[in-house]
Amino acid sequence: MRVTQSMLAQNSLRHLSKSYELLGKYQDQMLTRKKITRPSQDPVVAMKGLYYRTNLKEVEQYKRNLSEAYLWIENSEAGLEQANQGLQRIRELLIRAKNGTNSEDERDAVAREVKQIKDDLVAVANTQVAGRYIFNGTKTDSAPVSGDPPVVNNNNEPFKIELSKNIQIQVNITPDNVFNQAMFNTIQDIQNALENNDTTNLDSLLGQLDDHIDALNAERAELGARYNRIEQMENRIGQQEVISTKILSDNEDADIERVIIDLKEQESAHRAALAVSARIIQPNLVDFLR
Repeated sequence: MRVTQSMLAQNSLRHLSKSYELLGKYQDQMLTRKKITRPSQDPVVAMKGLYYRTNLKEVEQYKRNLSEAYLWIENSEAGLEQANQGLQRIRELLIRAKNGTNSEDERDAVAREVKQIKDDLVAVANTQVAGRYIFNGTKTDSAPVSGDPPVVNNNNEPFKIELSKNIQIQVNITPDNVFNQAMFNTIQDIQNALENNDTTNLDSLLGQLDDHIDALNAERAELGARYNRIEQMENRIGQQEVISTKILSDNEDADIERVIIDLKEQESAHRAALAVSARIIQPNLVDFLR
């Protein structure tokens, strides 16, 4: 086959174009730090990248859910602590009021303090976090307690947050175990008895109050157990994030040291190709190509 000047020129142009393509590829890898910039460059890497990135996005969403779970539980714990202090104070006042040496005025003063604590307990039961009532189950848009004497309209449906795939954790308390109608009725009866200077049922009311305090402490223990579980899940999610990030990096990130070496080798090969083309092709054609 006769080799013509035109064939030499076309071959040189084709090889130089391929050389420029490789140079562009390595320069893109240097700039982006990624193995590929288009799925067509390596469909396998691209498909795996989509899968790994989806896993990482899921982990990131679970981390945001964890923040919300902590917000609910920590505010619930603070509310229960305040409620416990209020009930303990009522208990102290009730024991003091049982003393037969107290005058009617003294019991009336105790009744006024009990009323203030009752009002504070109503406020605690109606605690809002980010505009949502945290002690009313899934009905987060309505207050569970209203009126004076207090009327309770609790929703006991558990409020759950997904913290892992197919795993949902209840982050609220069961309102009827703490802020129930019976508790507010007991406190109201204590207030009424003291206002009327009636000490006949104070022993019975003290027993009822102790039962409510025990129920509150049991609910706090349950909430603490769920908090511990969430902390364990947070550790596991943190480990998953590290693993997912590493897998994604191994799949997509370029080996910069290898890219630098390949780029330098290609630059040398490209310069050699230009030098050879300058010797093979007639000077006027080379000048035209430049």
